[in-house]
Order: sequence, then C-alpha cells, then structure tokens
Amino acid sequence: MEHIHGHGASELFQAQSHLYKHVFSFVGSMSLKCAVQLGIPDIVHSHGEPITLHGLVSALQIHPTKAGFVHRLMRLLAHCGFFATTRVNKKQEAEEEEQDEEEAYDLTPSSRILLKDNVTGFSPFVLAMLDPALLTPWQFLGNWFREDKVTAFESAHGMELWEYGNQNPGFNNLFNEAMASDSGMMNLVVRDCKAVFEGFDTLIDVGGGTGTCSRIISEAFPHLKCTVLDLPHVVANLTDSLKLNYVGGDMFQSIPPTDGILLKLVLHSISDEDCVKVLKKCREAILNKEKGGKVIIIDIVINDIKDEHEITETKLFFDVMMMAMVTGRERCEKDWEKLFLEAGFSRYKLTPMFGLRSLIEVYP
Repeated sequence: MEHIHGHGASELFQAQSHLYKHVFSFVGSMSLKCAVQLGIPDIVHSHGEPITLHGLVSALQIHPTKAGFVHRLMRLLAHCGFFATTRVNKKQEAEEEEQDEEEAYDLTPSSRILLKDNVTGFSPFVLAMLDPALLTPWQFLGNWFREDKVTAFESAHGMELWEYGNQNPGFNNLFNEAMASDSGMMNLVVRDCKAVFEGFDTLIDVGGGTGTCSRIISEAFPHLKCTVLDLPHVVANLTDSLKLNYVGGDMFQSIPPTDGILLKLVLHSISDEDCVKVLKKCREAILNKEKGGKVIIIDIVINDIKDEHEITETKLFFDVMMMAMVTGRERCEKDWEKLFLEAGFSRYKLTPMFGLRSLIEVYP
C-alpha cells in the first residue's frame, strides 16, 4: 500500500522509528544505571588509559557467563555519549613485529562526573532517580489523571514522597545522597558568585538537605555563617561545625532571621500556592532589607525561545517529573515574577548560569 491516510510509507516508517526511540528510551537510562552499579566509570578511570574490552571484563566482578554481553552494553553506552571509543595496539609477543589494533573505552565528560571520588560525583543522582520507588509511579500516571490522588507517587505508594522518605530510611539516605551529589556541581561556579553573597554575615539554606551546597559556600566565603534548615528526619544525626549548623524545622512555619536565604531546587518541587507561603516566610526572616538582604534561588527557568531544543526537552522532563512525584512544576520567567510579586517582593535579577538552572536574586 503506497499511502495510508495520505502519508507515504517512508514517512510512516520514520514516525515508527520516532516512536520506537521514545518507547525504548528507558533502555539507555537503565543501561547507564547498570554501568554505575558495576562501577565501570571508576574502572576506566583507575586504568589510567583507555581500557580494552578484555581489560574491562577482567576488572568487572561479574558472573563468567555474562562476559560476552559486556560489549553490547558498552556499544550502546558509547553510542549515547557516555563513553568514547578509540583504537589501541594489541599486546603481542615480543618476536612479532606487526601489531593489530583493538577497540578501547575512555571516559567522556558525562561519565567523568560519575566518578565516585570526584568532587562532582553524580552517581548517587543516577541511582536515586532510577530507583524503583521513583520509577513505579510512572506506571500509574494514566490512572492518576482519572482519580483524585494528589500525585502519581501517591497513587503508587499510598503516601506522598516526603512521607515515604520518612518511613523508608534506605530510600531517604539514597535520595539525600542524590541531592548532595547534585549540589556538588556548585563547586564549579561558586567562586564566580562572590558578588551574590557580598554584604552577608549569615545565610540560611532552606531545604538544604545534608548541607553539601552550604558547605561549599562556607568554604568559599569563610566570613559567612551558614545554617541548613530542613525537616527533622533529614538533618537528624548531622554534626554542626564552626561555620555550618543544622536546624530541624518546617519552612512553612518559620525561618530564623538572617541576612540571606538560599533556596536551591526547593520551589520547583511545590505548588504555586506553597511557593508564595514559603517566600512570604523568607521575606519576614530577612534582616537589613534596606542593606541588600535577599533571597537567592537556584532553579530551572523554562525559556523555549532562547534555549536549545535538547535543553528545553530536559527542562520539560523535569516539569512532568515534578507533576508526577510532587506538587511542583518548572516555571518560565513570567511564572516566577508572579510568585515574587504575590509574596510582596519588589524586584528580582535573573542570571542563567548553572547548566539547566538559573540564579535568581529576589529583593524585598
């Protein structure tokens, strides 16, 4: 049949390929998780040079019957850009003059940030976001649209994400490690943010988890006294230091007085109504409103006009994930401005600078 409903066969096969790609995109995600679980990025890194398939198989602690499958896993991961392939000389007997070449694997920037000892070690984020607890809700998304549950996560687990974390210490630890690994990327840019923290003596990191971001900021700016405010079960058993201390509390109830407030990837996880509540609490807490006190927000800002297609796609992935897992959303600049005005702030300054994220300075 030459045409189906006015479309040529080649166009329909192209459409089928497009659907195949997105239906099976989870294969890339889970293969990446597998590589992290097996420690492949660290094995390649420890080798000190590109590693051959034989060398990789020898270093992997896998069942002997699985050795023949490693090539297929690495072929996909290399195609997706997580590893690079190169050619190296085979090790020959000394008397043989000719040397054959074989394929070897090297790190790319995407696998380099997965290294466990790296300051930007991103492996916990991969493991947490692809944990069954966060994957299962996607099976409920269609039904969720027809029922009154707040999130698809609740449809899957019978409770909200934060309650689930409170009741499941293993998942809670994994999730906190993921947020900490994401915050570790701040090391790359925090020293360029000197002007952002000028005039502050105190900073409260609201929803700051285990304090990775605050620790990085306090090390970069020794004059700054940082406090992490998060739910009691998140900060339980964390030890205060000279420049960093932890407070268990609820950002909806009260935020201690401070010069500056940091909200990193907090507001995108809650509804507009809750954002306004938190922002009002922030405004009340800011000391020296006339002398530069402000709220510093690090979060996603959707800009499908200026951003590349892939960047916008990733931001939209985050947006639907916020819809499925929590009550939040990703916002464009107009959405953010509306929240700031409703909360009583007078002005803001937006600077794209953290990959997918932007820096927003909001003034009372």
